[in-house]
Amino acid sequence: MATSAIKSVLTRHLHASPGSKKIVGVFYKANEYAALNPNFVGCVEGALGIRDWLESQGHQYIVTDDKEGPNSELEKHIPDLHVLITTPFHPAYVTAERIKKAKNLQLLLTAGIGSDHIDLPAAAAAGLTVAEVTGSNVVSVAEDELMRILILVRNFLPGYHQAISGEWNVAAIAHRAYDLEGKTVGTVGAGRIGKLLLQRLKPFNCNLLYHDRLKMDPELENQIGAKFEEDLDAMLPKCDIIVINTPLTEKTRGLFDKDRIAKCKKGVLIVNNARGAIMDTQAVADACSSGHVAGYSGDVWFPQPAPKDHPWRYMPNHAMTPHISGTTIDAQLRYAAGTKDMLERYFKGEEFPSQNYIVKEGKLASQYQ
Repeated sequence: MATSAIKSVLTRHLHASPGSKKIVGVFYKANEYAALNPNFVGCVEGALGIRDWLESQGHQYIVTDDKEGPNSELEKHIPDLHVLITTPFHPAYVTAERIKKAKNLQLLLTAGIGSDHIDLPAAAAAGLTVAEVTGSNVVSVAEDELMRILILVRNFLPGYHQAISGEWNVAAIAHRAYDLEGKTVGTVGAGRIGKLLLQRLKPFNCNLLYHDRLKMDPELENQIGAKFEEDLDAMLPKCDIIVINTPLTEKTRGLFDKDRIAKCKKGVLIVNNARGAIMDTQAVADACSSGHVAGYSGDVWFPQPAPKDHPWRYMPNHAMTPHISGTTIDAQLRYAAGTKDMLERYFKGEEFPSQNYIVKEGKLASQYQ
């Protein structure tokens, strides 16, 4: 059998066959907030701003926030959908079981960055294409990380709580408030977001370290003023502040367990806008309670949405929020445009930008291997 024929057997053909396609989008619901901003496109009501365009071409477009369980709205459409659009902010967990049921499924698109809510090996084995809008919200996340570093370093939240509760106790804030200047900040992962964060930290005159599977271009490394640390466990004790910027893979799941957190400097501050499952949930809560971790901030949890009894809601010295950093209005417009561009290419049978592929022709992108 010719190579091209073998490939067609293994891969569910990416090029859209003629006729109407069933496209399902899973987004968070905005309710009363939907009408407050015409550019609020990343919600169920906004539907990425592509409904009229899709329906004018004869396609069926179903949008829901109901994603969990056998009786969910998403589950009803799994057997006959062709394209599933998901987001990291309200992730539809695409399991091997769901992939097996989805006989017509060809394309899984992530409106944003990070496709770990999909069982990627199962998607690859089924010949599916998985793609995301690479670069769409990297600035948004890097800015948010910088904000969280400052919130923790300056002990901002206790002061805010005093202001709204009618208290005034400067000592209760100042005893653990510091300057960022002169502190050692290490990022675990220095991809697009990690590099942007390091560039934004440079004017603060910090000592910058990074751990990554790839060393930066020497010119960029010198320009940023960051030092490469090949050994993660050797880097951790040097850091006053640790920022997690690595994808969630089988190698990084639970990377920061009790033992690894114990290797960090006592009083370390941790910011994690990457993925919640990179951390051992209870180990983080215990370390915050003991004071080994002096502050923890991030917008990613596992699972999402986080249950009301999630330990991170109640641990001391945290500055957690729902998953918000990458879904600013600016980011939504970028990932909506990127999703539309890939759908257009899909309908025409054209290739996507190479950096957008997470799974292509049975192969996973390097960051997920």
